[in-house]
Amino acid sequence: MRAVCAPTLILISVTICCSLTEKQTNGSSPNIIILLMDDMGWGDLGVLGQPSKETPNLDAMAAQGILLTNFYTANPLCSPSRAALLTGRLPVRNGFYTTNAHARNAYTPQEIVGGISKDEILLPEMLKKNGYISKIVGKWHLGHRPQYLPLEHGFDEWFGSPNCHFGPYNIMCFPHLTQLYILFEGMDFIRRQTEAKQPFFLYWAADATHSPVYASKNFLGKSQRGRYGDAVMELDYSIGQILSLLQNLGIEENTFVFFTSDNGAALMSGPQESGSNGPFLCGKETTFEGGMREPAIAWWPGHIKGGAVSLQPANVMDLFTTSLAVAGISPPDDRMLDGLDLTPVLLNGSHQLDNRPIFFYRGNEMMAVRLGQYKAHYWTWSNSLEELKDGINFCPGQEVPGVTTHDQKEHTLQPLIFHLGRDPGEKYPLSVLSKEYQEVLCSVSAVVRQHQKTLVPGMPQLNMCDLAVMNWSPPGCEKLGKCLKPPTSAPWKCNWPH
Repeated sequence: MRAVCAPTLILISVTICCSLTEKQTNGSSPNIIILLMDDMGWGDLGVLGQPSKETPNLDAMAAQGILLTNFYTANPLCSPSRAALLTGRLPVRNGFYTTNAHARNAYTPQEIVGGISKDEILLPEMLKKNGYISKIVGKWHLGHRPQYLPLEHGFDEWFGSPNCHFGPYNIMCFPHLTQLYILFEGMDFIRRQTEAKQPFFLYWAADATHSPVYASKNFLGKSQRGRYGDAVMELDYSIGQILSLLQNLGIEENTFVFFTSDNGAALMSGPQESGSNGPFLCGKETTFEGGMREPAIAWWPGHIKGGAVSLQPANVMDLFTTSLAVAGISPPDDRMLDGLDLTPVLLNGSHQLDNRPIFFYRGNEMMAVRLGQYKAHYWTWSNSLEELKDGINFCPGQEVPGVTTHDQKEHTLQPLIFHLGRDPGEKYPLSVLSKEYQEVLCSVSAVVRQHQKTLVPGMPQLNMCDLAVMNWSPPGCEKLGKCLKPPTSAPWKCNWPH
């Protein structure tokens, strides 16, 4: 089953008013905005080498802030990476994985039974400790049943969709969705909270670059890169509008903004529906660099020195811990966190975190680990030959013998090791006979042993499917007379071919 959106949307706009007893602040706590793109690749930004240079606002954001060129997601697929961002924990810890088959990526289609566990603590729940009001605009994708929705997990407002796999309820299209997200929801929220002198967290998760990609009329046909490029141009314009609003309101020095993507470009969607992963191997669904290395920019005028470039290895889980540090809140001490506080890197240019490991998981398996400039693959797999014969290719035009394997290859006794500085495309593994290989293997093996020693997997949430749990009667359907009767519950183990 391919993770492909249908061109339909169920929009939900909900607001919960804060209690009169809720802590009020004078606005001294910094606001936090996380801009999470969907399937946007590392190579889609002009500042990272995209030749058409159609992202002037993001390029300016990088010039005014700091560009992180070694930034990773926690999983090469939507749902697990989003769960990791909001919990600060690897998907294998927070439950966003499957044990139905080895090393399979899994997400939350409408027939999924599970979702984000009530035992997980999400970023907006932590930010409430300092009186933050939180809003999600866009794609949630952490479970669509009532107990899993954003307002049950710390968010005060939500405008968007439970996931990106719509139906069977609605077949309408909303080509101007990005403008709804930015003009009527994102910017309105910023204005309201600024007027109320209330610190806010805005999680802006647009999905325009997820296949089938879409763009508003004013952007259609404007890009040199087709419909996908049109979508990127509109998102770039929208982010420029957000940053301009912060400056016009005079709150830019009190607002920490971070831009990134949930996983690499979806190369299997074809050249008209996907972006660029730059020099990196393969794309979405894989644990090669193209699947998990993301564009990333941090912007905070008056705090982050403009025009900086950081080589610090970092990942989306760091946004949980870093946001808490920005807000002056201690992280929870009752659970293992995988995210680190990046404020020493972002604010002071520190390199003290240089040798932190980056783990590459695919489902329940640790596929690879990066340490410093080196990356060791313990398992390799792109996708099956059966899928490949059906035209599904996660690495189009990038077959590397012995690396982009179409069956799962185990290398635990002799991992494939690459030097990413010399070989960012993961094409030339180090010779196992070299002194360099032996030294790297010794260092990486110690890191892996320690990681596995402390790993306590969470209860897998992506094992069971059931048509009866689909969104047959979303809020408001009774007013339109379009509520549908769900079928009898008949759960089955979800099939995850990749």
